[in-house]
Amino acid sequence: MRRYLFITLLLLASQALAERAWVTDEFKITVRSGESPRHKIISMIKSGTPVQVLSRNRATGYSRVRLPNGKEGFVLSRQLLDHPVAREQLATLEAEVAALKTAPSELQRKLADLTERHNRLSREHESLQAEKKRIELELAALKRTSANAVRIANERNELRKQVAELTRSNEELKQEKRELENNSAQRWFMIGGGVTIAGILIGLILPHLRLRRRKDSWGSL
Repeated sequence: MRRYLFITLLLLASQALAERAWVTDEFKITVRSGESPRHKIISMIKSGTPVQVLSRNRATGYSRVRLPNGKEGFVLSRQLLDHPVAREQLATLEAEVAALKTAPSELQRKLADLTERHNRLSREHESLQAEKKRIELELAALKRTSANAVRIANERNELRKQVAELTRSNEELKQEKRELENNSAQRWFMIGGGVTIAGILIGLILPHLRLRRRKDSWGSL
């Protein structure tokens, strides 16, 4: 009774320490329903198959394991290893060697991709620099054009002012000319009128003067 109790406690204690193990380099091993050769075989697993160790019983030499398909059973502990079998290790090493062999070509491909990206970015940078320079030149030309436009507008406004001043001066000169022409016409009219009146007066007075002279000459005789 004590022996079975000890085995039960040992199973319960070791059940909490689940660990990973691999079947030894044998062709196949049996998985039984109990911890003795008399128990039923529930499965056969190939060497190198990974199993999960749920408990170990040193007294019986069996370990309780869980198979990859989820089944649980008992196998001899000596048929388990704490590392992959040589075949699995060899396959892993071969895969690592193959990866190392392909690594240089992969690195070369990545280097070629990076070089291509660098060259493409360099070309794009040069294109952007050229575009920037072109825009700067256009902006400078636009600024000059704007400055010229402002200058031309100022000159146009100044010319308009000068034209307005000249127009006013011309109108004033025309007015002065008209006034002078009017004054001259009036003056000549007055002179002409005066001459006419003087002629009339002379025409009226001169005969009387001639008669008076004749009378005086006759009286002296």
